[in-house]
Amino acid sequence: MGRLLRLLSCTLAAFAALALGTGSPAMAAAGCADATLRPTNENLERIRAATLCLLNAERADRRLPALRDNERLTRAAEAYSAKMVRRRFFAHVCPEGSTLKSRIRAAKYLNKSVRDYSLGENLAWGSGSLSTPKSIVRGWMRSSAHRHAILDERFEDVGVGVAPGAPRKVRGRAATYTAEFGYRITRT
Repeated sequence: MGRLLRLLSCTLAAFAALALGTGSPAMAAAGCADATLRPTNENLERIRAATLCLLNAERADRRLPALRDNERLTRAAEAYSAKMVRRRFFAHVCPEGSTLKSRIRAAKYLNKSVRDYSLGENLAWGSGSLSTPKSIVRGWMRSSAHRHAILDERFEDVGVGVAPGAPRKVRGRAATYTAEFGYRITRT
């Protein structure tokens, strides 16, 4: 039976602190293209790629293996980010009751052939300059629960979803991010 890691959501207050400090050494040295790009409907693939690059830069800085981009986790992450914006909520449990585990099962990352697994989820949103991949990953790294998911050496796969907009009304442009982390062992 697998274990489900429940990770706390970043709060808006945590993102206010983002503007006060500099990024981690890994992010400064990462050289990730588009790390400071603000998300729009037209550049979401570039935003996803920059976010994945920054996550892997944090892992590389600690000599951890890179996370692999997983299509099924990405599909779940993209759908959940869009749902939070559309329905105006921000939580790991959807108002209809879906959980990380149920969303990942629906995306078929977990199926009958999986004998052990671990999952994690990071959520964030920001507006203006706080909506960039660099700001989002910086916020996650400043939160112990989110940092734990990013640096958990068991995780091998990740899906990053980014939706333009925020889970509540804000002035200007915003973006909502979901990172779904996974590890699974299948039966042989």
